Order: sequence, then structure tokens, then C-alpha cells
Amino acid sequence: MTDTNIELNNTIYQRMKKIITLFVLSIAFGSTLLAQGKYFTRDGNISFFSETPVEDIEAHNKKATCVLDDETGTLEFAVLIKSFEFEKALMEEHFNENYMESNEYPKATFKGKILDYAGVRDSGFPPGVELKAQGTMMIHGVEKEITTTGYVTRDGENMQLKSSFVVKPEDYNIEIPNTVRDNIAKEIAVNVDAELKPLKK
Repeated sequence: MTDTNIELNNTIYQRMKKIITLFVLSIAFGSTLLAQGKYFTRDGNISFFSETPVEDIEAHNKKATCVLDDETGTLEFAVLIKSFEFEKALMEEHFNENYMESNEYPKATFKGKILDYAGVRDSGFPPGVELKAQGTMMIHGVEKEITTTGYVTRDGENMQLKSSFVVKPEDYNIEIPNTVRDNIAKEIAVNVDAELKPLKK
């Protein structure tokens, strides 16, 4: 074998070595991107229910936005108050104008983190495992630290988030007139159900 052939073989070997190294790095980097992916929806469903002997009040909002960071468990929700729909138009009007003052306070938000998210994620999101989320809820312009529980499941490429908790209007400076105080519960049951899809850049 001539010196030229030896040099050519060495050159080919070095190039192949670089290609293999780049291939391995691309796989590792791709896995990291997948682990650090985010999930998103604009169609989350948030509903609330007020039960009293005088009257039951229920409303649904199917336009909540939510972002979940699959690496850190960071979670953000935002919902337009005017997007809540009621069975009765008068209820909806009173809700927006008299109680929530939605022109002045148009959004409610939650910014927080799901505790022990990584451990449950790495276990494949076993069914029935209840998780805690801690963060700041902002309603009617008032921020309050809360802890709530819920469930996270994986459905193919998508993520399903569900939670139920209680909100007290007085905690967020929502004034209920004396004339209708018996019509509205002191504690409002809130349900969250959101299917999130991978956020594409």
C-alpha cells in the first residue's frame, strides 16, 4: 500500500469518525429537546358551580390557554372572564358587570409548578396518581398563593390535565350584594379539564 493510499484511508477514517460522533450527538440532543418540550392548548375547559338552596349557578369556558413545561413541571393558565357561558343571559350579565367587573379585570391566571412532576413523568404517568400544584392564582386583580391537586396523564403525544378546587369570592375581593347573597355559594367549585398538544416551534 502506497503512502498516498494510507493517507487517503486515514482521511476517510477521520471523516467517518466525525460523522459517527455528530450522529450520536444529534441523537442525544434530540432526546434532550424532547424531554424539554412544552405542551399547549387554547381550548382548555374550565367550569364552576355554585350550589345554594335558592339557586344553582353553572358556567363553562372552553377557551382557556395553558402551557406545561415537560422538563420542569411549570404550569400556566389564562382565561378570559367574558368567555364564561351561562344558561341564563342575565346571570352572565351580572357575573361580568356586577361581580367580576370583567372590563376592568379581563383575565384570571394561574402560574405555578406541579410538584414531583419529573418523578411521575419518568414513571410513565401511572393512572390514579394525584399530584399537587403550587402557585399564584390571580382573579379580579387579586393574587393569592394556592395549592391544589389534580391528575396528569399522557394520551399518545398529548397530555391531559384535570383538577378540582374551591374558590372563595371574598378571598379575591369579589363583593356579593346583600340582595343576592343567598343565591351565591360562599365556596365555588371549580373544575379544570385540558388536553395539551406538543408546542411546535
